[in-house]
Amino acid sequence: MLAVYHDDTASSLRNRAMLFLLARLGLRTQDVIALRLDDIDWADGRLDLQPGKSRRARSLPLPHDVGQAMVAYVQGGRPPSASRQVFLRCRLPFQPLTKSAVWWMVRQAFAHTGLAVPPGIASHLFRPTAASQMVNHGASFKDVADVLGHQSICTTGLYAKLDLDALGAVALPWGGGALCTPTV
Repeated sequence: MLAVYHDDTASSLRNRAMLFLLARLGLRTQDVIALRLDDIDWADGRLDLQPGKSRRARSLPLPHDVGQAMVAYVQGGRPPSASRQVFLRCRLPFQPLTKSAVWWMVRQAFAHTGLAVPPGIASHLFRPTAASQMVNHGASFKDVADVLGHQSICTTGLYAKLDLDALGAVALPWGGGALCTPTV
């Protein structure tokens, strides 16, 4: 999916950067379109996200590959504009993108890969994948919840599908006995 937008056109650079944010960090569409140039700390490799659905600000690490895609867009694809929003239309007027524009871009990326997407769903499909990848690479559920902006670990548990073979290799053997006592 991340290879769909591979040329150096402004729209391809923009779409690739947005896909990296969605797929690697599990950002919500609203987080992507609200991202401002001032929210990127290039020196520390960090994104400072404004309060969104979770109503609290978040600071996320900027992985190298995501940072590279962002730099490529900002330096080589973002049109000159007084707007502080990172992602802009590639044609006049150079206005910030809308949720529907991101939805459409993701649907197009899925279509290019030949993958089917349920009707009405697009960018949100990346969030469980990002959560699972983080957990499978050793992140705690708390860390994943913080990255995704979840207020409850239970929500994160619904998102993160575990690599059961890897989990089985580190799990302690069960000592027997009842896990819980049913009450009547």
